[in-house]
Amino acid sequence: MNGQDALPEWAGGEGPIFREPWEAQVFAMVLALHEAGVFSWSEWTAALSRRIAAPQSGEGEADGDYGRWLTALESLVIEKDVASAEMLKARNAAWIRAAEATPHGHPILVANDPEAPGR
Repeated sequence: MNGQDALPEWAGGEGPIFREPWEAQVFAMVLALHEAGVFSWSEWTAALSRRIAAPQSGEGEADGDYGRWLTALESLVIEKDVASAEMLKARNAAWIRAAEATPHGHPILVANDPEAPGR
């Protein structure tokens, strides 16, 4: 059995629920923020429903179902004043720079951003 076989599958056996690690991380962030009381399930489902109903812009937007989860989560944390759009944009840029500076096979850490303060 390889690691892929151990992953849960969608109903109907179409494949793993999480195709990429970032999808599992988005899922985990939604659960963690809900458990922390940042938003209720009804607020989450409303935000996700709005995202699903909206046309995809394509530019800078993650693909698939979890791309919609990510966009909905970003909108909700901005709406709840947990983070600003500017903060999310800056964090995303820092992560991209860190990813580009990280050698293949090593974990990507935002602390590795070459433009981080103190580097």
